[in-house]
Amino acid sequence: MSQLAPDASAMKKTRARMARRLAGTEVPVVGRLRRPLQGLPFPYTAPTAPKGFEVPEKVSKVGANFPTDWARSEPARRTRAVLIETMVRPVMAGMAQPTRRGLDRLDNLEGPAIFAANHHSHVDTPLLLSSIPTPWRHNLVIGAAADYFFGTRVTSTISALVIGAIPIDRKRINRSSTDLAQDLISEGWSLVVFPEGGRSPDGWGQPFRGGAAFLSRRTGAPIVPVHIEGTGRILGKGMSRPKPARSTITFGSPIHPAEGEDVRALGARVEQSVAELADESMTNWWDARQRAHAGETPALTGPKTASWRRVWELDAQHQKRKGPRRRTWP
Repeated sequence: MSQLAPDASAMKKTRARMARRLAGTEVPVVGRLRRPLQGLPFPYTAPTAPKGFEVPEKVSKVGANFPTDWARSEPARRTRAVLIETMVRPVMAGMAQPTRRGLDRLDNLEGPAIFAANHHSHVDTPLLLSSIPTPWRHNLVIGAAADYFFGTRVTSTISALVIGAIPIDRKRINRSSTDLAQDLISEGWSLVVFPEGGRSPDGWGQPFRGGAAFLSRRTGAPIVPVHIEGTGRILGKGMSRPKPARSTITFGSPIHPAEGEDVRALGARVEQSVAELADESMTNWWDARQRAHAGETPALTGPKTASWRRVWELDAQHQKRKGPRRRTWP
């Protein structure tokens, strides 16, 4: 019986500890270690503020407030250039098998530009980094979602160094993000933005927001519309593993803001241009131009109907692009 007594006592303590844990009254180990220090003065404990003095709130160093100036220094730029040329381009060549079209439309483009593309996958960013021509590729920043790519210090550092990302707050209007993008364009940096604000949930496009048009009006930089096709089948929203597939990147002619044109009208022109590039990617240049001239270009957002009909229509377009199936013989 003497040997069973300690076991019974230990079980009783364990039950009491579990009861406190379930009730939420258990003090964590760190809290128990801090108890002896609570009565000690500064510097053993945190300093107290005098009465009547308002303690300023701590500003978060992640998200939209993460500093990215260091990522545009010369050592960081050289490191990023090596990573893009030796890692990103070979990986995208094998995984996405890209076909790049419309590069001749950029022959007369000079200075910084805003590349505005549709967004279906996380593959879109490295694919664009390896597809944009050399004069802009290594002097490029990516407008990335602050709540996703800059959630922690580790992901923020990787995003800023590897892809040259800057945080963009997509949940609310953040003047610091807009001012940073505007200053970088004025300094000669080109910018990649996804005006949809997020990845497509069903394969169809989403309405464009006015960020690219606003920056173009403020800085005078032209907007280069870009359509990316096929990345949704590689790593679409909801997919856990990438699946190699073919992709097509089509560059459009640069769009310059007209005199007196407001942001909404300029944004509508950009969205219409990307829709025409999508039609060109699905069919051919001549038929797409005829439909654009007649005002019959299919919208990026797809038909406004039931979800099953949208899925069926999207699959029909993919089959149309692939062409009729060929009979295989043993």
